Amino acid sequence: MKEKLSEIAILAGKVILDIYNTADFGIESKADNSPLTLADKAAHDVIVEGLKPFGFPILSEEGETISYSERKNWTKFWMVDPLDGTKEFIKKNGEFTVNIALIEDGKPTFGVIYVPVKDQLYIGGVSEAAVKITSDGSFKLKPSDAYGYTEISSKEKVRVVASRSHLNDETKDLLNSLSNPSIVSMGSSLKFMVIADGDADLYPRYAPTMEWDTAAAHGILNSLGYKVLQQGSLEELTYNKENLLNPYFICY
Repeated sequence: MKEKLSEIAILAGKVILDIYNTADFGIESKADNSPLTLADKAAHDVIVEGLKPFGFPILSEEGETISYSERKNWTKFWMVDPLDGTKEFIKKNGEFTVNIALIEDGKPTFGVIYVPVKDQLYIGGVSEAAVKITSDGSFKLKPSDAYGYTEISSKEKVRVVASRSHLNDETKDLLNSLSNPSIVSMGSSLKFMVIADGDADLYPRYAPTMEWDTAAAHGILNSLGYKVLQQGSLEELTYNKENLLNPYFICY
């Protein structure tokens, strides 16, 4: 499965780059005013076709809306964001990814994230050691140290991942509570992968995200012992809820 999912993600990344290197992205606005491009659609088609042989249902950001009455009976399915970071894609800053997650009983058990511009692949799950694959080879990602939030947040110069687009008052309040924090800015699900790479300590997300925005990264981080907890709770994010909007969360 690991090899096949890698192939699918890389192929989706290739069609994204084909469009990325053209002058016309075919930008549209979805019902929520978020952007949609030809690359989102093309990557969706590639991924859906590639996942079909597995036989599990597929829930994709760019797919048809599937009612909860149908979804609630799914015990195992794919959750897909064909192009996570569409705004970053349009800005041409390279900070966008292909996200594929396997969800079992509401939990992400496997995740694949591909970074087309850098040709980097992250993959891992509950029964699969997390690795990062680049042009230089395959590298095992380092599991987290067993630090609690209090220990991490009390560090001097704790490294915090903060979105350029979502630095709201709640996030500023958290930053102000820390001792001389350093800020790491990144787009899309790469914010999670900065933590997986060991280059950041905390990622607070006190702004809206959807389940497909976090599922693949959550699956990879689970294999490393990192937490993606609901704000003010010790409960992990869960998936395939009736409302696919995530609660605010903090990752560490």
